[in-house]
Amino acid sequence: MGQKIRAAFIRGGTSKALVFHRDDLPDDRTSWDDIFLQAMGSPDPYGRQLNGMGGGISSLSKVCVLGPPTHPEADVDYLFAQVQVDRASVDYGGNCGNMSAAIGPFAVDEGLVAVADGAARVRIHNVNTGKIIAATFEVQGGRSVEKGDYVIKGVAGTGAPVRLDFLDPGGAVTGTLLPTGAVLDKIEGGIADGGEAKPALRVSMVDAANPCAFFLAEDFGLTGAELPEALEADPGLLLRLEDARRQASVAMGITGSVEDAGENRLVPFIALVGRPAPYFTLSGERVEADDVDILVRFLSSGRPHRAVPVTGGLCTAIAARMVGTTVHSIAGHGEADQPVRLGTPSGVLDANASVSPTADGANSGYVAEYASTYRTTRRLFDGYAYLP
Repeated sequence: MGQKIRAAFIRGGTSKALVFHRDDLPDDRTSWDDIFLQAMGSPDPYGRQLNGMGGGISSLSKVCVLGPPTHPEADVDYLFAQVQVDRASVDYGGNCGNMSAAIGPFAVDEGLVAVADGAARVRIHNVNTGKIIAATFEVQGGRSVEKGDYVIKGVAGTGAPVRLDFLDPGGAVTGTLLPTGAVLDKIEGGIADGGEAKPALRVSMVDAANPCAFFLAEDFGLTGAELPEALEADPGLLLRLEDARRQASVAMGITGSVEDAGENRLVPFIALVGRPAPYFTLSGERVEADDVDILVRFLSSGRPHRAVPVTGGLCTAIAARMVGTTVHSIAGHGEADQPVRLGTPSGVLDANASVSPTADGANSGYVAEYASTYRTTRRLFDGYAYLP
């Protein structure tokens, strides 16, 4: 039967993950990668992770580890691990915002954090980024409430809302909200079939909740309304996008070379942003142009995301507040008291963000105060993860 380790399998937002207690894992951290890879069924050359708990795409190949807080302002520590599907690689370079929704409720249900019934607020220390996330959710009888009528796009059914407030989210990985010091940059556009260089690509590189590189969809001959299948059907486009992501990684100081960026697939996220336009979601629902402020299509670990990484969505909202970014140039959404409505492949996501100019021009003239959104979560089962 092999080794077994206590674990829970939980949906957080539009992701699912195996969740472990820190105390149930070996003290030797060097053995964790192998445990996570075996548990999720990676690497799998067939891309399905049938020999593990993974689901064959990045949003279904995740691991979370919870333990006592090591930050003075936190109630619990949370480490996120992105397990690659097709290679023996585990990335710890960023956070998963969707799974962050599961951490507070799990911590309460497991007795890691004591709260009173009612609206509970759990302060989560994301070890990957060193940032604090405040999760607010309902508790009854000492346990988190899962049943409710809140709907998030991309998940069938309803649940109880979990509010996530990412506090001081700027510089989550690079230490700076605008790692290049500019709201707008240009990078090489690649080589055309005839051998000539393609036009430079406009990009805004923003590090808030997770580092993201926002490219204009029109620079790739796209609108931003394309669904994941359409993007995946163009391998040449995916190669160009990956090349652009690697260049952005180096420009942001995340990696030292494009070769290193090829090994670090988690961050930066790459996003295509487009002007508001009507489109159909993955479920066939029609979204009108007036229902969104911006269209956004994210890629995660080299594949188009079916919804949106929550951290990516929050970073998009922050970018929309900063004049001169690719996001702001399309959305032009500056009303601080209204959420930014993101048109994603699964539907519309509302993301709130507060960005203020700095009086002394530090941090390239902006500071991100917070970003927030709502998710739902559900524990699917618990027991033991069995390893070969």
